[in-house]
Amino acid sequence: MSTKPAFSSLKIESIHAREILDSRGFPTVEVDLVLSGGKIANARGTALVPSGASTGEGEALELRDGDKARYSGKGVLKAVSNVNEILKSALVGKTFASLEALDEAMIALDGTPNKAKLGANAVLGVSMAYLRAAAISHEMPLFEVISQVYGSEGITLPVPMMNIINGGKHADNGLAIQEFMIVPRGFSKFSEALRAGSEIFHTLKKILHDRGLSTGVGDEGGFAPAVPGANPHEEVIKLIMQAIEKAGYEAGKQVFLAFDCAASEFLAKTSTKEKTLYAFEGKDRTASEMTAIYSAWVEKYPVISIEDGLAEHDWAGWAEHTEVLGKKIQLVGDDLFVTNITFLKQGIDRKIANSILIKVNQIGTVTETFRTMQMAKAAKYTQVSSHRSGETEDSFIADLAVGTDCGQIKTGSLSRTDRIAKYNQLLRIEEKLGSRARYAGK
Repeated sequence: MSTKPAFSSLKIESIHAREILDSRGFPTVEVDLVLSGGKIANARGTALVPSGASTGEGEALELRDGDKARYSGKGVLKAVSNVNEILKSALVGKTFASLEALDEAMIALDGTPNKAKLGANAVLGVSMAYLRAAAISHEMPLFEVISQVYGSEGITLPVPMMNIINGGKHADNGLAIQEFMIVPRGFSKFSEALRAGSEIFHTLKKILHDRGLSTGVGDEGGFAPAVPGANPHEEVIKLIMQAIEKAGYEAGKQVFLAFDCAASEFLAKTSTKEKTLYAFEGKDRTASEMTAIYSAWVEKYPVISIEDGLAEHDWAGWAEHTEVLGKKIQLVGDDLFVTNITFLKQGIDRKIANSILIKVNQIGTVTETFRTMQMAKAAKYTQVSSHRSGETEDSFIADLAVGTDCGQIKTGSLSRTDRIAKYNQLLRIEEKLGSRARYAGK
């Protein structure tokens, strides 16, 4: 391991943001930040900020322009301006003792609880670009700098949670559940797990084609077929199980299943504050009924993780959900926790869920992301480094997963360059680590 990088010697020479497009063709923010004072003169770090479609209400504010005549109101010129004017004026020419000091300075400059003034997309772009520039300045891989700043006990290649069937807001196929994933954890190397995922993905494509089902893909690169039948979700599970077997792998030993239900997105119209109901397969169902459906799948199939099985406000339902399934499988909170230390603490105190999805743009700085992950780890909640549905070619979350030693990454399917960029970065890291490379599977 390299020595811990010194941030205090690094002076911010320039900051510049621009409006670019994400994987869905909507605008997002890109930031270039140049540092002097390190081993590399004028080291430039660039960060591209992701954006979500299925978002939790408690997320930090992603600042959009609202001008309907331009990108249907989704432009980010205001956020770009906040970087190029307010943040640039406040930060250029200064040194910071740490990443935390920089992030705290930006949080104070914003002055709102959810970064509504400057925009989380503006603040995060600077935070990520600064850390990447610092790594370049000290001639260190980004994952090693993250490991040092975070205080990780090790460096591990994460188990990928691969979204191979899309539904919900990520597709227009009538499936309520947003992501059906395969988890190839029964391998000794990340590259072997990735190969298994790729082979299963392409085998599934052939199965879908042979059945006359669509092989078009959704926002995160998974297939998005309209599956017929009264129980289409279980039919999808059966298709995936068939693909695993046909590709030559053993379900339940080498490859497992996971779901991101994004249940907040399929609340029933009859749902009230007093009683939360879910519109699922033609019926309005209670939280208990949804948990029973998931429990049946867990008993029947090698399911090891369910994300957002219930809605973000259904805390009573989550309590029962956790009691029933929490000792059997991983229960991940995404909309429930939104990478926010306050919401996570509520979950820990109430013994709700046992895992948290980590999305840097939900909270808006790298430092706050680290704090949330550290709290989760202390409470023995697992963590999953995650992409967004509106992604870019930036591979930051791959280095984040390795450097924090969180052991899991969720970054989409085996198609679309915005998803593959993260997998390819993990392959590079595995190669760089050589004999030091450890895989979090098995």
